[in-house]
Amino acid sequence: MKLPRVALVSDLREERWHSMDLIAEMLLLNLRTSDARVLEAIQVCPAMVRRASRLPIVGRLRAAENADRIINRVWDYPRWLAPQAGDFDLFHIIDHSYAHLATRVPRERCLITCHDLDAFQGVLPNLGSGSIVSRALGKRLLEGLRAARKIVCGSAATLDELLSYGVVPRDRVTIVPNGVHPTCSMRPDVGADREAARLLGPVNVARPELLHVGSTIARKRIDVLLEVCAALRRDHPALRLIRVGDTFTNSQRRLVSKLGLSDAVTVLPFVDRRVLSAIYRRAALLLQPSDREGFGLPVAEAMACGTPVAASDISALREVGGDATTYCPVGDVASWASEVSKLLDERSEGTDRWRARRAAGTIQAHRFSWQEHARRMTDVYLELLAESSPKRSSIISMVAG
Repeated sequence: MKLPRVALVSDLREERWHSMDLIAEMLLLNLRTSDARVLEAIQVCPAMVRRASRLPIVGRLRAAENADRIINRVWDYPRWLAPQAGDFDLFHIIDHSYAHLATRVPRERCLITCHDLDAFQGVLPNLGSGSIVSRALGKRLLEGLRAARKIVCGSAATLDELLSYGVVPRDRVTIVPNGVHPTCSMRPDVGADREAARLLGPVNVARPELLHVGSTIARKRIDVLLEVCAALRRDHPALRLIRVGDTFTNSQRRLVSKLGLSDAVTVLPFVDRRVLSAIYRRAALLLQPSDREGFGLPVAEAMACGTPVAASDISALREVGGDATTYCPVGDVASWASEVSKLLDERSEGTDRWRARRAAGTIQAHRFSWQEHARRMTDVYLELLAESSPKRSSIISMVAG
């Protein structure tokens, strides 16, 4: 019997949104390997058409790359997707920043995962701001979000924030938490550990490493991260900051120099998942000083690797970190420095409390599984498929039974 077909509508790969690529990859993998597979999941995404970035000289500019991204998102992708409306029983748009695609497929058979509200900031009630381009894009994205039959949020914090603006009714929104990659573990991985040592040098217990993973956009509060590290160096002069992800912005680079951290910061690009897990394992602490988050995946990943976390005291990060994480007031450098210093001292003393902290983190991280994510997403898919057609409902019942 033919299984219902679900299109996982993914980000353009050329945009290199690593977290969104990870979510699409893990959802697809776990849907396909499920022991009780009741649908066929297929990832769909066109190749980016290069225009501005192919031009001589100007094609090297960031503006040219951004122009290609916008044109492909709002012009090419919708026109590529629309003719496939009859090929699938359901369309799952993996990233809310592609929500406008919901207007090009049957709305009653479309759902969107909303990870945070950043893309809508310019058009949400009482928050209208930003450039003309960001407002125009935000308007199209919000129209798409409203068009979808179902919206899936990765956390209760994101759901609550979305509902607070009254843009969608409660009965169309549900929560399905993200998972932790299976490579995130306290178990050694000889090859990955060796590669991490090649990139960062050998592990030096006398030189504690603080870790930050992710982008350098404004809400990540890289300024706080750097200022905390500078304050900590007074009592922990050997301390080192490892940054994995995007490179610093010009203003962030200037701050690194101003704070005298040039010899204390190592920046790596996004690396292989196994190597990233090795970097988590060797770090003393993960710091997550964001002022807004939709979920906080690095928090869960670090804990799974046995690395304690200090994070901003915001709802989404409390939801992920639970009682196993140390929380600090957003932007309060003095409080951050004080709490992190205590954690570093606890680590250096090798106390039972430190070992218990690591164990509590791994237990908390086990709450987040991509296998469970796929199972809960399957429930959402089956619900929508049953709603969209009585014929599909009977087929689904036979397949599921």
